[in-house]
Amino acid sequence: MLATTLAVRGWARGLTDEGLSARFSVMIWVLKSRGTFEENLEKVAQAGYRHVELVGEFFSWSPAERERVMAKMAALGITVDATAGMKAGFATPGGGEAFVAEMKTLIAAAKGVGCQRLILLSGKKVDGMAVEAQRTVAVDALKRAADVLEREAVDAVIEPIDRLENPTIWMDGVEEGFEIARQVGSARVKVLYDLYHEQRTKGNLIEKLKKNAAAVGLVHVADVPGRHEPGTGEINYGNVYRTLKDANYRGMVAMEFYPTGDVVETLRQARVEAEKALG
Repeated sequence: MLATTLAVRGWARGLTDEGLSARFSVMIWVLKSRGTFEENLEKVAQAGYRHVELVGEFFSWSPAERERVMAKMAALGITVDATAGMKAGFATPGGGEAFVAEMKTLIAAAKGVGCQRLILLSGKKVDGMAVEAQRTVAVDALKRAADVLEREAVDAVIEPIDRLENPTIWMDGVEEGFEIARQVGSARVKVLYDLYHEQRTKGNLIEKLKKNAAAVGLVHVADVPGRHEPGTGEINYGNVYRTLKDANYRGMVAMEFYPTGDVVETLRQARVEAEKALG
């Protein structure tokens, strides 16, 4: 136990000693086949990251489990920078009240693990409903949500999901997300630019980044096909990172890929390459 504690503290010190940017995170669900939650926290720390992202795992933790996990994260020097975890969608007709109520529950739970940013999904497209009509539903719900977010000092990002992965999703591209964020008009509501999802069915990643960088609140990284690390597929991440740098994007970049090799080394290399390109 003592050896483990000392090793954990060493990893945390190493993060500070390297002078690493606090801009990089790992969406930890992609590692669940590679170890337990706590084992994967250790791997993330070994790879030089200070943050993880969750999908609401804390809802299933017992009080003892929560205490143990939070102590582990504190020892590793890791915090939670964002979490998903809602079933309600912001574009569901007639569901605005339920959406906001569930979001309040998520905010309380997220604050319990030290997280101040939510990841929100649109919910299902409605057959026969015009895009403009469902967008109005989304904007109205998110305006109500923005009032709550402001009071709670919490941010949110809205995430498009490609329809190869989720055929029933309504918001399936960042251009729709940017238009919704523009109409909501709150600094608390921005767009999660998931490069993997956008490339699968939309493409044109760089032009959309250049036009809308100010509305991007979070970036997710994985290559296409396969959702593996950059360099395994068709996305030129060197050019994408340079575009982010030129646009003065200062937000979080989160790795959300299945490592093809050793978890620690693959995550470390992805971070180092991104850090060098972003400067």
